[in-house]
Amino acid sequence: MQKSVDSEHVSDEDEDPVEKMLKKTGCMELHYKVQECIAETQDWRKCQNVVKEFRHCMEEYRKRTSV
Repeated sequence: MQKSVDSEHVSDEDEDPVEKMLKKTGCMELHYKVQECIAETQDWRKCQNVVKEFRHCMEEYRKRTSV
């Protein structure tokens, strides 16, 4: 008998550590936008605007947490 996994009730141990960190930063949505852009264009150079937004978000998080 197989157990079905309810994605809303995944334990912290099963959660991807990168996703866990990104959720904490508040930059998860921008991370997904970067991934989506790269998947669509197949060229990260065409995604620089989104990459810059993501980088800015991460820098702001670092500033908030390093105080």
